[in-house]
Amino acid sequence: MVLTAKENQTIKKIVYMGTPHYARAILQTLIDDEKIDVTLVLTQPDRPVGRKKELKAPEVKLLALEHDIKILQPERLSDEGIYEAIADAKPDYIVVAAFGQLLPKSILDIAPCINLHASLLPHYRGASPVQQSLLHGDEFTGVTAMLMEEGLDSGPILGYRYFKIPSTMLLPELMNRLSDDACVLTTEIIHKFETLAPLEQIRAEATHCKKIKKTDGLVNFDSALVLYDKYRAFSGWPGVFVEDGTKLLEIQLIESSSQNGRGEILVLRDESVVIGCLEGSLEIKTLQPASKKEMSAKAYCVGRGLKVGHTLF
Repeated sequence: MVLTAKENQTIKKIVYMGTPHYARAILQTLIDDEKIDVTLVLTQPDRPVGRKKELKAPEVKLLALEHDIKILQPERLSDEGIYEAIADAKPDYIVVAAFGQLLPKSILDIAPCINLHASLLPHYRGASPVQQSLLHGDEFTGVTAMLMEEGLDSGPILGYRYFKIPSTMLLPELMNRLSDDACVLTTEIIHKFETLAPLEQIRAEATHCKKIKKTDGLVNFDSALVLYDKYRAFSGWPGVFVEDGTKLLEIQLIESSSQNGRGEILVLRDESVVIGCLEGSLEIKTLQPASKKEMSAKAYCVGRGLKVGHTLF
């Protein structure tokens, strides 16, 4: 949804800033649009990943290379020459999606800066909006197009798209849906920008979120619903795990109201195990003990002589 209906037909010059897969999808949409010309891309520097610490290029950089678009990878936007490069590109708009840095006022003043934020602002301003919608068990989420200002995700809203979150949707699926919606919203906003009526955010309703840490994946068996929502939110990374380092890889919520012993084995099935929480119960299908291969939860129990009534961990 956008806040007007008139479309501008002229070709728009864009400077694009983004880093992960979410941002790559939006960049691809901009490249494919015949009325848009992406003249410059800014993304984060290549970072070391994995045990071997091999440098990995951001998804946005890889796509820009495929299309011979000029790329800058500043550690900070205040680095020498960055302002000048953006200004020299003479953009009609600067489009930002999960870039990873705040834009200084000098750059904000070059051209209107449009941010595609993966939440329904003013909720979940900050670094982990998608995970937060799952952690909180939200019924709806979406993407907001925002006119950037110096504050963190606090600028006026230009448009949004929203949808109902399926109760079993995990983070990767949710990110894909948000990426698809962000792609549609981005081009709508650019082509209709001159007729938009930006809507100020209600600051009293704003919430904020921080970057996800590895330790956030630690879970207990107090609440089946809380554990399941963490599993959905942290699918992929950091995942969910218990105190001894065992990872819970495949989980299904059974119900959220029964009262049980914490981590009590309620049912042993063919390959899975139903576990009780102080509130509710879960089916664990696959897990991975620390430094070992993944296995079915049933095999884990059999190997340790665990039976119904025992505690899983």
